[in-house]
Amino acid sequence: MTAVVGIGITPFGRHLDRTIAQLGATAARAALEDSGLTSAQVEAGYVANALGGMLFGDTTIGQGILAELGIRRVPVLNVENACTSGSSALWLAWNAIEAGQMDCAIVLGVEKMCVPGLGLINSGRSEIDTQLGLVTPASFAMRAMRHMHEFGTTRAQMASVVAKSRAHGARNPLALFQRQETVADVLAAPLVADPLTRSECCPIADGAAAVVLASDRLARQAPRAIRLNTAVLGSGSYENLADMVRWETDSRTARQAYERAGVGPEDIDLVECHDAFSIAEILHCEALGLCPAGEGGRLAAAGETSLGGRIPVNVSGGLLSRGHPVAATGVAQIVEIVMQLRGEAGARQVTGARTGLAQCMGGDRAGDTKSCTVAILSR
Repeated sequence: MTAVVGIGITPFGRHLDRTIAQLGATAARAALEDSGLTSAQVEAGYVANALGGMLFGDTTIGQGILAELGIRRVPVLNVENACTSGSSALWLAWNAIEAGQMDCAIVLGVEKMCVPGLGLINSGRSEIDTQLGLVTPASFAMRAMRHMHEFGTTRAQMASVVAKSRAHGARNPLALFQRQETVADVLAAPLVADPLTRSECCPIADGAAAVVLASDRLARQAPRAIRLNTAVLGSGSYENLADMVRWETDSRTARQAYERAGVGPEDIDLVECHDAFSIAEILHCEALGLCPAGEGGRLAAAGETSLGGRIPVNVSGGLLSRGHPVAATGVAQIVEIVMQLRGEAGARQVTGARTGLAQCMGGDRAGDTKSCTVAILSR
């Protein structure tokens, strides 16, 4: 068994006075302190960063950050995998511990995005569709249009995803957006790509999140350990190009995670998913089996994904309200679920939470996703 025994996270937002190394060290140090372990017990480091090499010319930031914590002379991997960089790093560490290669590893996701000249982010820049204008907001806008056409999903239902997200974010002191928005506010925001308004698109941010993973032997010494039952990483088939209302990769990865963890959608008490746009949360809820295909909009509008609802989704505020420092997001999802399962989430606590699921997705190719991760945790 592998468990999360320590967590650390910074506020997500504009950290103009802090370097990427400072952000990463803050989260990693907090996770190590929370675990009760020493730096000498950490046998490997997995450090995710998607943009540092492009923006700052530093492609091996992991070694520098972890050295500041006294984690040296051990394997350190720097991981880039678009929006799943952090959750891919988690997957690597989980597999290493499950294979018996080590007893303890630290996983860190860190990103600094609030810098001049960043411009539009496209993980599929080399793809012909992107070169012809199918940038990320346009791609999700097309999915929204198709979902509305095929299932009768309404603009108000999509806006309700954001209104819910803002209500959750207002309960999270680490979230970028602390203000609430009504459905009317969301619909009245400036249009980015029809039908998506600015409020329906996640904001970039600076931030870092870290977790310490331990084998069963070490986890028995940690009274607040949370089991990481499985971590699954998949990539796209790039075959079903005409289907704009579902990702086969999303549902396939979720199905593998459920099978390996021995649970089903009905056993999940809360979900953190990759809500980069309002329509994204709707599509992911359907892929995860939280509702039938086409019912994601109604699920959100009925309040079932809100705190206190049947299956709370993104109680952290999600990407839409917590913010999206790309490589930190997948690890931040794990931090949130661990806090919830420990009963330490404060005003946004999901009552009686015992099992949580984190889903992340990154990259685009031929209408499919390049990477998708699903992790399931329990207490």
